[in-house]
Amino acid sequence: MPTLPTDSRVIVVADNCTDATAEIARQHGAEAIERMSEQQRGKGFALQFGLAYLAQNPPAAVVFLDADCQVAEDAVRLLGQTALATGRPVQGLNLCDPDPAGRPLQAVSALAFRFKNLVRMTGLSRLAGLCHLTGTGMAMPWNLLGKTKLDGNVVEDMQWGIDLALAGHLTLFLPEARVNSPLPQTQKAASTQRTRWEHGHLSTLLAQVPKLLLLAARHRRWNLFCLALDLAIPPLSLLVATYLALLVITTVASLATLQLVPAMLLLAVSPLFILAIVAGWIVHCRRIIPLGTLLVAPLYILRKLPIYGSFVWKRQQTWVRTERNLTSPSSLGRGSG
Repeated sequence: MPTLPTDSRVIVVADNCTDATAEIARQHGAEAIERMSEQQRGKGFALQFGLAYLAQNPPAAVVFLDADCQVAEDAVRLLGQTALATGRPVQGLNLCDPDPAGRPLQAVSALAFRFKNLVRMTGLSRLAGLCHLTGTGMAMPWNLLGKTKLDGNVVEDMQWGIDLALAGHLTLFLPEARVNSPLPQTQKAASTQRTRWEHGHLSTLLAQVPKLLLLAARHRRWNLFCLALDLAIPPLSLLVATYLALLVITTVASLATLQLVPAMLLLAVSPLFILAIVAGWIVHCRRIIPLGTLLVAPLYILRKLPIYGSFVWKRQQTWVRTERNLTSPSSLGRGSG
């Protein structure tokens, strides 16, 4: 494998797999371990199982990759070497670029993903010297792996990064180490994945932002304050929908009461909002995602509104695996690893 240093081991965790994941992995030179549990389902439990296996002969550092992502040639080496050199958790650039033949809505999803994992992560890294963990394309020195608990959290990567930051171990952003995860090809699979991400993000936001702000003030930690502010930003679709709803409500109220200042203040934000999106697209997205993608963004937002509604009355609190396109080469050997 050209991405691996010569002294590396590949461990594949076949988690609740009923296919040939483990067998295929072994045929290609990996060590495959299998785990079956109907009660404890989710990536966090799979990672915990894999780390327990590694503890028998622990390495200096561990690189984490999802089984279906495409890895740049030097990504594993860069992640591992940087984790060892700095003693910090390291997060590479994790993108979900669209299939050129995919649907326009998939391109909008990829655009939102780039804003979250590239534009905002770059800003957070430069502003506060840390970033979030995103679940794949990340590495940690072995001595940090016992600092937090992995469980069935639906966004275990985000919570893991927060726990490490609270313990004083700030995640380093390494955009040179790139991984690309395929977006689901079916509407059902995309909805499953988005529900898990959005509900997990919102639950973590509500639970962790007040805690981070309090600790940032108590210990005068700028990095925790910036982490809290970034985490407080809701998913992009919800942010846009909330802004538009507030703008409409405030405009109607202003016209009814002749108090125009609130509506004018909200309207003044619009050019800045649009400028931020266009600038982010020009600098980071225009080579991959056409500008015309933005024309179908309203439809993308409308399709996600039921997900946000279900957060109120039927919140997803358990991990649900996203179904993959089984005819795709990248889906072979799919597991939690």
